[in-house]
Amino acid sequence: MTPADLHNDAIVIDGLIIAKWNRALFEDMRKGGLTAANCTVSVWEGFQETVNNIVANQQLIRDNADLVIPVRTTDDIHAAKAQGKTGIIFGFQNAHAFEDQVGYVEVFKQLGVGIVQMCYNTQNLVGTGCYERDGGLSGFGREIVGEMNRVGMMCDLSHVGSKTSEEVILASSKPVCYSHCLPSGLKEHPRNKSDEELRFIADHGGFVGVTMFAPFLAKGIDSTIEDYAEAIEYVMNIVGEDAIGIGTDFTQGHGQEFFEWLTHDKGYARRLTRFGEIVNPLGIRTVGEFPNLTETLLNRGMPEQVVRKVMGENWTRVLKDVWGE
Repeated sequence: MTPADLHNDAIVIDGLIIAKWNRALFEDMRKGGLTAANCTVSVWEGFQETVNNIVANQQLIRDNADLVIPVRTTDDIHAAKAQGKTGIIFGFQNAHAFEDQVGYVEVFKQLGVGIVQMCYNTQNLVGTGCYERDGGLSGFGREIVGEMNRVGMMCDLSHVGSKTSEEVILASSKPVCYSHCLPSGLKEHPRNKSDEELRFIADHGGFVGVTMFAPFLAKGIDSTIEDYAEAIEYVMNIVGEDAIGIGTDFTQGHGQEFFEWLTHDKGYARRLTRFGEIVNPLGIRTVGEFPNLTETLLNRGMPEQVVRKVMGENWTRVLKDVWGE
C-alpha cells in the first residue's frame, strides 16, 4: 500500500484546530483527507458569547454539509469517513464558558461540546494555566471534572499548569489529554511538557496529542515536517504507541489581531507571551498537506499499523472511552 493509499484508507483525526472557520478551511480539510477535528469554539468567551459562537458554527456546518458533519459520537467519526466528509467536534480551550455553574457542563454537552481544556494560560475558577504560579485544582474545579466525567466530556490539559494538570489527572475517572503539546526534552518552554509529565498522564490512562506550533519547536519557524515527526517519535518513546495522536494547533487563516487576542489574559488584559512570526513546518503548512505527515512517518520507518494509530485510531478509541459511545 502506498503512503497515499494508506492515508486515504486511515481514520485521520486532528486533536486541535483553531483555524478561521469558513468554507475554504473545510475544503482544505477534505484535500488533506481529514476524517475529524477538534475545532475550538471558545477561548476567552463567557457563556453567552460561547453559545453565540456555537450557533454561528452550527449554521456554517449546515451551509457546508457537502463537506462537513457535526460529531457527537465516535459513530459520527466513522460516518464522516464513510461519507468522505470531515467531522467537526466542538471544543473549548478554556472552562471560562462554564462560568460558576456546574450545570452548564451538561448544557454544553447537549450542544455538542466533546472536549474542554480546563484553563487557558492563566487562572480561572477551575485551576491555573501554564503562565502563572500554579495553585492547583480548586474545589469547584473538582466538581467540574466530576460533571465532565458524568456527561462524557474530555478534560484537556494542554495550556494548564503542571500542578493543576496532575490533580485533574488524579481526580478524573475517565482518560484526560494534552490535546496539543510538545516535549520540553526538545525545547524548554512554559507550554511544553516534561518527560515526567508525559509519562504521568500516560501511566494514568491519559492521552497526548503532539502539536507542531512553531514557537514550541526547537527550530521555530525553520522547522520542517521532519522536525514534527521527530517530536512525535520522542513523545511516543515515552507514552507508547497507544497513547499518542496528532493535535496540530493549526491557526490557518488568522491574522496578527487574532494572536494579540490569544496572547493577552482574557483577550484584553496583561500580555502573557509573544509568539513572533507564525510559520508552520515546511511540508505541513496547511491542513491540505496532511497526507505528507503519513508519508513522512512511514518513510522514517514507523510501521503501517502504528501510523494508523497515531493518525487517528488512538484518538477514536480514547474519545469512545470518554464519551461512552
